[in-house]
Amino acid sequence: MTPLVRLESLSKTYTLGGAPVHALRDVSLTIDRGEMVAIMGASGSGKSTTLNVIGTLDRPSTGRYFLDDEAVERLDEDALAGLRNRKIGFVFQSFNLLPRDTAMRNVELPMVYRGVRPSERREKARIALERVGLGSRAHHLPNQLSGGQQQRVSIARAIVNEPLLLLADEPTGALDSATTAQVMALFCELHAQGMTVVLVTHDPAIARYARRIVTFRDGVILSDVQNRSRAEAIATASASSLEEAS
Repeated sequence: MTPLVRLESLSKTYTLGGAPVHALRDVSLTIDRGEMVAIMGASGSGKSTTLNVIGTLDRPSTGRYFLDDEAVERLDEDALAGLRNRKIGFVFQSFNLLPRDTAMRNVELPMVYRGVRPSERREKARIALERVGLGSRAHHLPNQLSGGQQQRVSIARAIVNEPLLLLADEPTGALDSATTAQVMALFCELHAQGMTVVLVTHDPAIARYARRIVTFRDGVILSDVQNRSRAEAIATASASSLEEAS
């Protein structure tokens, strides 16, 4: 089966103060459909640049990138925007919710860009919010929700278009430990339902939820290993979710 994500000899160089900064150096990486992968590394290691390239938010300086067997590194901005809307969902540390819109309206937003009819948008947003356990909070504003609930709204927004790939950048960085476990349980549930999940984290405890851990250092892949302690991490997260429900 063709990998969903394929990076081939990919490099990214920025210019800072007139000097080149090599964020990525000749990186090759594949991610299969249905995988859950954690990308780890210290600040400046290249992990966030990799996520930005995979999410088509940044272009490589050299090398090739294929998403769903489509070469995307040379697409124009309009084509990239359409690709992101159809095939990629994003979850960020800071939630990025519109403060004056309800949870329902925030989840509807990606469908507005696709020109989906209002009645269909509302129904799909309702289903997505129920999928993340927030059906009863559909008409709440972000400031009426806890941090964990706001992150669940952002996850609902990311999955409402049924993307092929869910990208999460430090998705629990603004959450306490109990809420972190609940949010990670949701990512694991989405993965179990067949979604491909790639998350960036500096925290080994978060990386343990993934089936595979790719570690970056100085713009190169330091290690790429299967995670043998995943079951224990999922069991802990599931227990936290059950405690919340009770």
